[in-house]
Amino acid sequence: MRFADFPFLRYLPFLLGGIFLGRTEFSPGLWPLMGAILILWLGYFFLVLKEEKIKTILRPSALAYVMLVLFGALLIQVKKESLPDDLSKVETADHYLAEVIQYDVQKPNSFENLLELKSVKTSEGWSDASGRVLIYHQSETPLLPGQILLVNKAPEVIPGPKNPNEFDYKGFLVRKGIFYRQFIGKEVSIIRSAQSSDFRYFLDHLRQKMVLMLEAKIPDPDSRQVALALLLGQKQNLDPEINKAYSETGVMHILAVSGLHVAIIYAIFMFLMKLFRLKKHQTKYYLTGVIGIIWLYAFLTGLSPSVLRAATMFSLITLGQMRDRKPSIYNVLAFSAMLLITANPDVIFDVGFQLSYLAVTGIVLIQPLILNWWLPSSKVGEYFWQMTSVSIAAQLVTFPLSVYYFHVFPTYFLIANLVVIPISFLIMQVGVPLMILGWVPFLGEALGWVLSWLVWVQNQVTLLIHLFPAGTVNRLTIGFPGMILIWALILIWSNWEFGSRRNLTWTAYFLFFFWSISLVKNELSRPEDELIIYQGKRGNMFDFSSAGNLYSWNQGLEREEISFISDPNRIASHWSQFPESFSAGKTESGNFVFPFHSVAFDEAQKKLYFSRKTPKSIQIWEENRWENLVSSDSLALGNNAFRILF
Repeated sequence: MRFADFPFLRYLPFLLGGIFLGRTEFSPGLWPLMGAILILWLGYFFLVLKEEKIKTILRPSALAYVMLVLFGALLIQVKKESLPDDLSKVETADHYLAEVIQYDVQKPNSFENLLELKSVKTSEGWSDASGRVLIYHQSETPLLPGQILLVNKAPEVIPGPKNPNEFDYKGFLVRKGIFYRQFIGKEVSIIRSAQSSDFRYFLDHLRQKMVLMLEAKIPDPDSRQVALALLLGQKQNLDPEINKAYSETGVMHILAVSGLHVAIIYAIFMFLMKLFRLKKHQTKYYLTGVIGIIWLYAFLTGLSPSVLRAATMFSLITLGQMRDRKPSIYNVLAFSAMLLITANPDVIFDVGFQLSYLAVTGIVLIQPLILNWWLPSSKVGEYFWQMTSVSIAAQLVTFPLSVYYFHVFPTYFLIANLVVIPISFLIMQVGVPLMILGWVPFLGEALGWVLSWLVWVQNQVTLLIHLFPAGTVNRLTIGFPGMILIWALILIWSNWEFGSRRNLTWTAYFLFFFWSISLVKNELSRPEDELIIYQGKRGNMFDFSSAGNLYSWNQGLEREEISFISDPNRIASHWSQFPESFSAGKTESGNFVFPFHSVAFDEAQKKLYFSRKTPKSIQIWEENRWENLVSSDSLALGNNAFRILF
């Protein structure tokens, strides 16, 4: 296996390099990038048309790689140009007009919906505006796609995370084009009440009809909610207990419509093609129809990154099959990634996109190696060993990223996947016909009953596995260098039989050396005494770390807030989940005095005083990083977290 045989695999790193360049302050602007790419294109064609002697001086391939880097940076600049530049205008508006672009989603005390801004009214009058608003309302009349609303108050710009390592909800929504949010209660003024028949909402209407049909045909409530998640990606009504069971047994990917579901649909239609015994020209028409069905399903389920990856890959594989070619899976994988990145460069920061491509890479790269560990003597043993090797390969490559983001590892993932995936395959084989033929009398009811029973079995199996002791390992951490080390070692292992073992061994030694250096550097830079002040809705929490011990003091933080606000930083800092509580003394003036470095806290003024000595450093959490402040003998607390180093 030669790297040169996979051109798109060579191109992808340069495109990614351009994406990261475009997000830095060193990136040129939109027009300079376009001009540079045009000049390089002209230079490329000039070199291609000239004699071989000139090519030895400057290879056309070198210009092509540079163009890929610049093209990646250009994608980011184009994305920046499309972002709304009128956030302050919208935030200070008296009224705004917006179009409803989805159906209501039931929440505990309200309904969630999404609006597309059309115009806003300020002191200067009405003007056009752009961006999406995430709203919560309590109207008795449901909102429908295409309706126009008049809202008589301004939405708020979604704030960034206030505390270190907290989930970046703002960044998550911005990548979806959502910049504002608002609770409008029952004050919903509908200007255009008719439901739009615009083609843009065709799939929304179709999805809603399928949801209503499935709800009517599936008798068991628990089976109904899981079926909606599994078939259509509608997870908003999942029971928390069922959701937790699927998540902690390592089979949550079954409920999140993903590449697995597209693969099952593709396998069903490929099996039918063999039964039909089509002629060559009929096969091409059939395969074209399969591509259309795959993409219809992808749009119907919301175009998640993993579904987009699978739909693109299977489309490319099917096109190759129509031309009697079998393209390299590595080229298909890389080319599909380049297409998705070109369509939306922010997709590379989506966890689903990352996990999806890593899982497929693991299956393609190391599943054959695992498969060779054992040669079963029976067909049944071979089937289960195939399933086992696929699960191990996917989990082995994705677990560093899962630990990096979620800090948990499902202990029984292998057992759960071996049992649940075959059941989900049967569910899809019944569910897909139900979505197509559910309107047929008696047949729809029969399919709905069978689907309900299969989902019930799957739920019971998952809940049973969830009851096994020590089902998850929690609070795991891994740094970015550690992730790179694991993935590099997997690559070395996969190439052990093909490359120079001596070079691969030395590469592993160097990787371990640099990983060790990063660990030593982190330990040396760790402060001896550190105070973190977290910000909650109505109060603060103080974490004081000293000599490996953690002490905590809660001042007004609600119980449900604590794990959400403080746990991410405690895990990242390798601090205890259960810190020791300490009591603060109270002075005559009403200030709280902590036993550490004589720090005093004025609760009324929200102000800290450092009576013993000025801290070495005072930092505030802004834009997902610590920013240094001028050190002084006092600190007024604001809306963000603070870090004080002594």
